[in-house]
This record gives sequence, structure tokens and C-alpha cells, in this order.
Amino acid sequence: MNNIKFVGLHAHSGVGSPFDGFGYPQAHMDFCYENGGQALALTDHGNMNGFAYQILHANKMAKEGKNFKPIFGVEAYFIEDVVEWRKQYEEHKTDKKKARELSDKQSGVNVEEEGATKSKGRSINRSRHLVLLAMNQTGLNNIFKLVSESYSEKYFYRKPRMDYSLLAKHSDGVIAMSACLGGVYAGCYWENIENGEEAVLECMRETTRKMVDIFGDRWYGELQWNAVPEQHALNKCIIKIQKEFGIPLVSTADSHYPTPTAWKDRELYKRLGWLGRGAPEWLDMTLPGAVSDMDYELYPKNGEQMWQDYKKYSEGYDYEDELVLKSIEESHRIAFERIEQFVPDTTVRLPDFVVPAGRDEDDYLRDLSLGGLNNLRKHNSEYISRINHELKVIADRGFSKYFLTMKAISDKTNEVQLAGPGRGSAAGSLVAYALGITQVDPIEYGLLFSRFLRSDATDYPDIDYDVSDPMVLKDMLIDEWGDDVVVPISNWNTLQLRSLLKDISKFYEIPFNEVNAVTNVMLKEATPAAKRKHGIRAGVYTPTFEETIEFSDTLRTFLNKYPHVADHVMALYGSYRSCSRHAGGVVVGEQLNKYMPLISSKGVRQTPWSEGQNVRQLEPLGFIKFDILGLSTLRMIEDCIRRVLVKHGTKNPTFAQIKSFYDQNLHPDVIDLNNKEVYENIFHEGKWAGIFQFTEKGAQDFAKRAQPKSIIDIAAITSIYRPGPLSAGVDKQYVAAINDTLSIHYLHELVEEVTKETYGFLIFQEQIALLAYKLGDGISMDEANLLRKVLTKKGTGKGHEVKEAIKEKFIKGCEKKDIKKEDAEQLWATFEYFSGYGFNKSHAVSYSIISFQCAWLYNYFPTEWMCSFLDREPDTRKEKAINIAKSHGFSISNIDINVSGESWEATGPESLVAPLTTIKGLGDKAIEEIVSNRPFVTVEDLLFNEDIVYRKLNKKSLDALCRGGALDSLIDDRFTGAQHFWAACCQDRPKNFKKLAENIEAYKDAGDFSKDDRVEFLTELTGIFPMNLVASEEVQESLAKFCVPPISEFDPALGACWGIPRNINLRKSKNGKWFAVIDLIDSNSKLTKLRYWGVDKDTIRDDILLNEVYIIKPQYSDAWGFSTRGYVDSKWKRMTTNKEE
Repeated sequence: MNNIKFVGLHAHSGVGSPFDGFGYPQAHMDFCYENGGQALALTDHGNMNGFAYQILHANKMAKEGKNFKPIFGVEAYFIEDVVEWRKQYEEHKTDKKKARELSDKQSGVNVEEEGATKSKGRSINRSRHLVLLAMNQTGLNNIFKLVSESYSEKYFYRKPRMDYSLLAKHSDGVIAMSACLGGVYAGCYWENIENGEEAVLECMRETTRKMVDIFGDRWYGELQWNAVPEQHALNKCIIKIQKEFGIPLVSTADSHYPTPTAWKDRELYKRLGWLGRGAPEWLDMTLPGAVSDMDYELYPKNGEQMWQDYKKYSEGYDYEDELVLKSIEESHRIAFERIEQFVPDTTVRLPDFVVPAGRDEDDYLRDLSLGGLNNLRKHNSEYISRINHELKVIADRGFSKYFLTMKAISDKTNEVQLAGPGRGSAAGSLVAYALGITQVDPIEYGLLFSRFLRSDATDYPDIDYDVSDPMVLKDMLIDEWGDDVVVPISNWNTLQLRSLLKDISKFYEIPFNEVNAVTNVMLKEATPAAKRKHGIRAGVYTPTFEETIEFSDTLRTFLNKYPHVADHVMALYGSYRSCSRHAGGVVVGEQLNKYMPLISSKGVRQTPWSEGQNVRQLEPLGFIKFDILGLSTLRMIEDCIRRVLVKHGTKNPTFAQIKSFYDQNLHPDVIDLNNKEVYENIFHEGKWAGIFQFTEKGAQDFAKRAQPKSIIDIAAITSIYRPGPLSAGVDKQYVAAINDTLSIHYLHELVEEVTKETYGFLIFQEQIALLAYKLGDGISMDEANLLRKVLTKKGTGKGHEVKEAIKEKFIKGCEKKDIKKEDAEQLWATFEYFSGYGFNKSHAVSYSIISFQCAWLYNYFPTEWMCSFLDREPDTRKEKAINIAKSHGFSISNIDINVSGESWEATGPESLVAPLTTIKGLGDKAIEEIVSNRPFVTVEDLLFNEDIVYRKLNKKSLDALCRGGALDSLIDDRFTGAQHFWAACCQDRPKNFKKLAENIEAYKDAGDFSKDDRVEFLTELTGIFPMNLVASEEVQESLAKFCVPPISEFDPALGACWGIPRNINLRKSKNGKWFAVIDLIDSNSKLTKLRYWGVDKDTIRDDILLNEVYIIKPQYSDAWGFSTRGYVDSKWKRMTTNKEE
């Protein structure tokens, strides 16, 4: 039969129905269009996470001249009565046996469980499907509200739910359909079929009455066509209900993958979702051999394909062709006669409460901005002119409320924690500075507003806001303003190459060792070639998916051997896997639950769509992202200030007192940023303890060579210290220019004016814009800032045309200023060359101020800063941090029960003691008992103290304290050593004085712990390798004297390095020969693996001793890392206290 009209009104993608649907919505839409379709609905399980993809792709199709209608909907999870369900849920929580069935709060991803929707029972996990479609904007807003509410605590457990009462509140403009074999009518079938068809029909009648009461003629019975016998039994019942009640029928394709050939990838994707969780009873983990082996084909079909499916699958069943044909074509009538052709409302949503009642937002922003300038005493003509210009651009672009919202966030921040001086291009805004959003005067540093916001652009403003603890701040904003006003942005995690290779190989039972050998080396193999491809000679670069496949020989060999794995990897890469929370992004608005279908992830209400570097979904739909980002250095600054205040007599400093100290001493408007002493003592001497942006050795060395004397100098150094400029040798040229300023040649006085602060180099993107503006003929600042975006454009596209037009005006302007055309051309070529390396000056200056603030604190409060630095460094870098402290002249005392507290503390001007919290397994309550009841003069004071609650300070805690060295000060002459003390007092914990005396006698031969025991105990309990126990000062001085670097800083030119073996694992090669994989640690606390080929398995552990310092002469390759071979004596030299052995 030809010319049958049909629209798919029931479809799932891999975005909203991960591990059930497959493929992105745009792939479904494209195939549907190519297959003759004019429209397609997206009805993912319980959410509308694919909605943004629908909207954006529909716009793209329209621009391409493709007439295609997106239809918006959801396949909701339905229960009859949430009150009854919630009562059952609470009963489960109180019943210990049933409580085991309950799991923690789930993520924003719903993995469809067919077994739950097709179950016969009334379990707590039960729910039925219900398809909802938006007829118009009212209906869309109602579905948004329904989805948002279904994720609230009242309705949510493992999946979101809706019930009759909720549907009744928000049914206007909504079409509802009975869905599939997991649907509301199907629920009647599964629950009652054992009692006969009449019982099924009676249940369906009750459901129909209630749904018709809510939706009227917008309630549809849904028919589907497949080879499942129960589907036909259900279809028959639905048809009987239709004839009895007169409800309309509609046939759907229930599509789950984008093309007819994608069925196998979908089947595998579906099984990968259950891999590792245990396959459910309803899912056969074996892949079908062909599509004909399955009971259905679930791609976006046209009318003829729907009719063919009906005829194929209904053979042997008695249906009325005319009725079925009408149900197929009813889908087209719904799509084009009942559902309006509408573009969803994308009005920008920002909160109204940031503007006082009766005030105009533009006028209010003007008053606050001018008032801020007045408070800053910066109200001369230059500032007034600049702020008026900015306010006009902001008002013309409609962003006054955005700045007011950002100010409201900033004001709340300043009540509870420190904020950074600025981040990104927003530091170029005088309005932001006047409002207190940023702390850097843009006029003083020549920062450009147009770099942040151009009058001729269409993008939204983007203020990245650094705070010390973003999670605390965001939770506070949600609590105070409401969770439908402040909503964290979701991040969608996708299937990546490494995990895909492992999971697919596991599914096909490919040996783990074989695939592991590929995943371990593929990035190492691909990285060098990928860096060469981009001309990168320095810094870190991670190859893309395509580059890894192109440049890794091992991976290509594996994929050629297993082509079916390669096919699946190509198809599944980038598919949705799970939901997480954006590091800093939130949306701020009002009634956001009405304007987007909010979801919940691990108990946190979140957006269904993302916004970031690789995906832009929120802004096009009218939602502006606010980035509230964490900067751990700000916590360090807060902590250091707290310590300073305590030292000067403030017992328990409040945040207000910390903020007051910051404002009086560290605020950029107050601190002397030209303080010669700070530059010389910190940056010139190289005292890099926690100095922001100078934690890497390369940056440290560069700074020592460049000898910065100003914030701009620091900004230039940090801007150059990136892969691009380093690979071009800009750092060396820059230092040479500093040391020989007379050799710098400026083409024109305007060039000197712009580039003198960077010694003639174009370091900042703003410098290119300024030169274009100053030298060009009629080039506006907006055009000049547009230039930095189009400079890299090649070919004949729009960007190239814009670039050429600006170039023409630039050359013309240069000639008018007596610059030769060839010189102007050369300057333009310099623009193009540096455009790939230029950095954002606003960001560089703001972050350089933080670096200086750190240096200032370290210079004037060295002990307090060092304690804060040691406290904030993670365990993986703690030993390195301790070594830094020692190299700066600090003495480090071991953990001591009578001195150590909850954080690093000073015991003298340059003496520090490690905290009790360093010891793993020692809980907060145990530490509280210690601190509250010390000092302990003898071990008896500790063991038999009436005020100590020993269930808090228990045997396990005492064992950790002793082996961690915290009780060494209590070991007196009754004990022959630490092991004797441990055995008598901790291992065999005495309950009274008599038992202690007996233990002292009984264990007197135990003596002391060996060095290796001490090393292992301290490493295990503190996570810090005790370098001082293994590498004596004499050994370390010898290594430094002969410039032998640690293995983590290996220099191939030197050919030698040092390391300490921590573990030796013996393995056999493919050829059956033994080799060892040796884990080495060094002063940077990094574990490095080294392969020792051709070892004697019986003697290797005697030849190479653990916990000893060795000088090694290894080979290194990107593919295999470090390795040695041959006699031990020729490649390994053990260092002893007095000489090299």
C-alpha cells in the first residue's frame, strides 16, 4: 500500500534513554527525513534530556531548507497514587529485609528495566509507561513541570514518577498515549491476565475513565506491531476498549535506534549497560545473529514500512485492516492537525529579585556602578567615560540583569568565603570592578572591555568566578534562593576509547591481558606523532580519539585482528554513559522547573542539558550559565590568614575577620604589587612553596631566568609558559630581550606604546587588538577584538573575508602613519604568527595577582604560609611538599601525640610538626580524645586515663599511633625499643597497671622495629614515603652535588637518574623469558615503573634491594617507558651512607 501518512510519535535516543535507546537525536531526525518522514517525536524514558539536541538540529535542518517538524515529549513512568506508593516505600525502609531492596539515590540517567515495567507484582520498583506529547507552548511548559516534579523527593526512587493527581494539575496542551508493553494498559494485562481477559479489560476500563477525565479526547490507545505474542493480546484488548469508550487509536514504531542497520550496535550498547552489574533475568546477554532473530525492528519508519510491519507481524491474528490503517495515519493527523507548529520559547531567564520593585534594571545597574566607582574614589573623566560606554553596551545587549545577578552571587560569597581577583576576560570590565565582582582595575592594567563583551556580538557574557569552596557556596544559594532558582548544570559522561575497548573485549571474551596490553600503550604511542602533527614540541597533549586510532600501531593491529570490535567502537564512541555535576556551572533564574524539565542526580536537582567547551545547549535555549569555580589556593590564603590572626591573639577567627585582613592587606587595590622585597625573596630566589602558577619546575626555572619585577612580568611569564610558545622558543627569546633591552627595535612609537611592557613581544591577545585599533584606518575596538578570533581563519569562508577586510584597513592606516607597506605586511604576519600563542591579558593579570598574594604571605608570614601549604597539598604530593619545606630551612618534627593537632602547626619560627590527621585510620573522635586529655607524660597517662572514652580511642587507634611514630615520646627506659613498646602497650592492650608490667616483661626481647618496618609502617599509615629513613642527608647531598636527577625528572642527555625500589614483580614475556617490573619512588613522591629485561628470577630480589637508593642508567621510550637489561652492576649502583657502593 502506497502513500500512507505516518509520523513516529514514540521514539527513544541514547541521550535520554541510555543503554536502551541508541544514537543521538539528530541521527534519528536525519534518517527519518531521508526515509520520507516529515516529523518525529522524541519520547525518552522519564526525561527530556534530548530536547536541546532536537531544537538545535531542527534549526540546522531548517537552514538547510529541510522542512521537518520536531515534536517534544516524554515517555513518563506512571503510578496510580504516589501517597499509596510512598507509604509502601516507607514500610520498606523500616523492614530490615525489604530495606535491602532499596538503593542509594540514583543518577540523572534512567537505565530502562524492562522486567520492572512488565512485572506482574506490585513491587516498590513498579511503574508503567505513559507517552506525553506537547501540543503547544502551554503543553510543553506543563510537561516540563511534570518531569521536574517527578524527580522531586516525593515521587523519585530509582526513577521519576507521575501519578493521576500530578497529571491532573498539568494536563493542558498535552496529548497522552498508553505506550508499549510496559505501558499503563499493559500494566492491567500483566497484573490480571492470570484471572482472564475480562479482569484485564475491567482494569483497563478504570484506567480509561481516569485518563479521559484528565485528558479528554487527547487520550489515545497505542498499538504496536512486533512478533511478541503478548503485544497482540494487548492490542486486542486496547481495540475492545476503543470500541467501548470511543477513544482514538494510534500506531507507533517505538523506535530505539536511528537506522535499520544500527540494531546490532544498539543490542550491544544495551548489554554494556548491564555489564558488571549482573544481567537481569529478562535480558539474554548473547547478541542476536541477525535482525530476523529478534521480535522487532525499532528504527524511525515511514507509512509503508509501518503497514508492512503490521502485515508481517499480524499474520495469524485477526485484525481489521481499515482500523489499523486509520491508527497508522492518525499519527500524522496528531502531528500536523493537533500539535501546533511552534518554536519553543527561548526568552532569557534571569531572576527578578535582583532588581528592586519599581526600578528599571538598566537604571539600577547604573546607580550601583557609579556608586561603586565613587566608593573606590575613581571617578575622573576617564573612568566615567569608560563606565558609561560599558553600561550602554550592557543595556543595548539586554544584560543588565545578568550583571545584577552576578553581583548578588558576589555579595553572598563575600559573606562566607574569599573570591578571586578575577578570571578570564571579565576582568576587563570596569562595571564588574565597580560592582565588586572583580578586584582588578582594568584601566590601570590596560584591560579591554571589548575583549569581554562586544557591542556587535551575539554571544552571552561569561564571568568565571573563583571562590574557595564552590560546593558550599552553591548549596547556600540553593538553600536561600530555592532549588527552582539556582540549578547546577549537568555533565554527561560518554563512552571513551579505553573503557569501550575493555568492555567490548570483555563481552566478546577476548583475553584481558591482550586488550590491556593495547590500552596501556596506545596513548603513549600516539602522543608523539599527534604533537608533531600540531607542531607542539613542549608541554602536555592528549591525542583525540581519531588521532589515537591513526597513530597507535598497537591499537590498529588489535582492531584489524578484531574488526567486529572496531565496528562497535566506531559506532558506540561518545554514547551517553552517566550523569555528573558540572564543576562550577549553575543556571540562575525563576521558576526554572516551568521552563526546563529538571532532573535529579544523586539527590541534587540539575539541568537536563549541558553547557561547556564541547557542547552549548543552555544558552541557545535562553539559560545563561554562571561559573562558580573552586580555586584551592584561595583556601590556602584563607587558612594562612586564620593562622596569622591566631598568632596575633585572635582565638577563633571568624570569616569576617579573615575578610577584613584580606581587604586591608591583600586586596589588589591595597597591596603594593611593586614590592621589590617580595619579588627578590620569592620569585628571584625561587622559593616556590605553594606559589600559585609556579608549582611546576619548568615555570619556576623560567621565572628565575626572567626575574619578574611587576605583575605584568608575571603575567607575561605565565602566558608564555604554555605548549605553543614554549615549542616556538618564545621563552628563550623573551629572556634574551630582558637582558638586552637596547637590542629591541620598535617599528613605530605606537608599537612601542603597546608592546614595551612585554619587551617588544606580542604576548597578549589584547596587544594585537590594540595595535589594530591604533594603527588601522577606522578599525573600531569591536572590530579589533573580532580580529583575534578570525586571524587563524584560512580559505574563503566568512571568517576569512572579515579578516581580509580588517587587514585592508590595517595596511591603509599604517601607510597613513608613515609605515612602509612591506613593514605593515610584516607586522600583520607577526599578528598571524602570534595569534596562535597569544593569551588573554585580563586573565593573566588577575591570576598573576593571586601569585603575588601567595608570595607576599610567604615573604611576611613564612611559617603560617608553609603550614597552610602542607595542609592543602594532597597525599600524593605531600612528601614532595615536605622536601620543599626542608629545603627552605624548616625542620620537620615527626608526629607526636603531645604536640600534633588536626593540622600542620609551628613549634618554633622554622619548626613544624605533622598533624595527627596524617595517620590513616585515626578518626576525628579519637583525635578529639587525645587533644582534650593531653599532655601524656608516660604511657600510663595514655592507657589508664579516667577522662578518656576508650571506645573512641580504641586498640586500633593506639596501634596506628604507635606504628605511625606518634607515641615515640612515651617510650622510656623500661622498653628495649619501639617494637617492645608496641607489643606491650598496643598489640596486647593492657587493661590495668599490673597487666602493663607483665607485658613489659613478657615482650622485652622484641627490641626495636627494623628500618624496613618503619618505612612500611609510615608509608602505609601516612601515605608518605619516609625519604629521610632511606636517603640520608649525606646521600642526598651527593646526588645533588653530582646533579643526578630523580627518575621522575629523567633527562636523556644525562643518561642517569636515581630512584628507590619499592616493589619487584616478576613476569614472563611472550617468549617465555623472565623480566621484572620494578616500582621506583623518588623525592617527588612519584611511583615510576621500570622494566628489567632478562633477569634471573631466583636472584633479582637479592641483587636489587627494596628501600635503598640506586643510581640507574635506564633506557626510555614513549611506548615502553623506562627499562634496563644486562648485569645489575652495569646499570644499577647502590648508594650507601659513606660512599657509592
